Amino acid sequence: MRIRILVMSAIALAVSAPATAALSPPEQMMLRTVDAEQVRTTAFLQRIVDQNSGTMNFAGVDAVRKMVEPEFTDLGFKTEWIDMKAAGRAGHLVARHIGAKRGKRLLLIAHLDTVFEPDSPFQHWTPDGNWAHGPGAGDDKGGIAVIVAALRAMQAAGTLRQANITVFLTGDEEDAGNPLTVSRRDLIAEGKKADVALDFEDLSTDDGPNGPVDMGSIARRSAGSWTVTVTGRSAHSAGVGANNYGAIYDLARILDQFRRELPEDKLTYNVGIVGGGQTAKLDADRIRLEATGKTNIIAATAVARGDLRAISQDQIDRTRAKMRAIVGQPLAGAHAEITFDEDSYPPMPPTEANRALLTRLNAVNADMGLAQMGELDPAKRGAGDISFVAADVDGLVGLGPSSDGSHTANEKVDVPSIFKQAKRAAILMSRLAKEHR
Repeated sequence: MRIRILVMSAIALAVSAPATAALSPPEQMMLRTVDAEQVRTTAFLQRIVDQNSGTMNFAGVDAVRKMVEPEFTDLGFKTEWIDMKAAGRAGHLVARHIGAKRGKRLLLIAHLDTVFEPDSPFQHWTPDGNWAHGPGAGDDKGGIAVIVAALRAMQAAGTLRQANITVFLTGDEEDAGNPLTVSRRDLIAEGKKADVALDFEDLSTDDGPNGPVDMGSIARRSAGSWTVTVTGRSAHSAGVGANNYGAIYDLARILDQFRRELPEDKLTYNVGIVGGGQTAKLDADRIRLEATGKTNIIAATAVARGDLRAISQDQIDRTRAKMRAIVGQPLAGAHAEITFDEDSYPPMPPTEANRALLTRLNAVNADMGLAQMGELDPAKRGAGDISFVAADVDGLVGLGPSSDGSHTANEKVDVPSIFKQAKRAAILMSRLAKEHR
């Protein structure tokens, strides 16, 4: 019954598709191929969703890799598995297709892992009309399905043969391995070789007058963490005041000054965990905090940990300088320090070159009879792997399917959007790949 419904959906989409007279014959072949293979594409996505691949389930990540890898070898790609035990993670799958020597080199980025580990109750693909629930259905196994469908369409139309394409599927996007100098080393190296990077995480949408509208993403913000540690002079609580406020009061001052003095456009600052008392200690993973104390003792220590997201390295540097200055003005009886994690996701700033790529995508939209895509506010997207190559290559974000509820047990993918995105991607990649570097 499920397959019959999907076939009927395919027929409905084909009948309702807009006129494509502006597309070349090979491009029209790509559209027909994507539509003809809707059942196959959906079945492939279901298989990889049903295989758990939480970041720390190394065997599961590898199992998904083994399901995905043949899709690329069948298309003439040479594949490589890069082991990441040195970074405490499973590894990355890389698939390379060599085409014309002078053609633009495309880097396609997605990921094999999800946030849902084997002990999560959310494990399987469940159809729900045009939607389907499942761990990673949108983020980012849906993106992998779009890549495979687009490449198969290019092969059918004859445009894959001359294309230079590298597909890089990380195995730890949801919880990157440490240090990042190891876990992202190979992705960064591929970025230096590429002319265009395309990120296949979920499609960006925004509210329009008649509902959600597709948006283009040309930027992503950074993601980094910080820790403030305050030590105070422990004493009887009767002595608290002008000469000794202790650790908790000073930490409260620091956090409130951050709140009041840091805000600027595209910057967000968050406190995720805080504690203080006679003792306060973070665990090894820095996600749990144990504190002890009494109401009649001035607190001897306090700790806070949070994140910082910015649109450029200049904004990061400027904000960190402000934070250090605030921390460096302690109340009486306290001493404060701030540290910033070295392992953080860099920003992908908006650039004119990225904007030009969105213009190219909008030319595809125009020729397909689809609406133009505006620029999404980068504050509405999280950090992602494309940011690691943003300093070296022009890029676009969000070529995966529409989805909702990512990182929750309500995650679902809009199944028809997989095919729309595959068509967009196939045409865009074919056009870019035949251009000279």
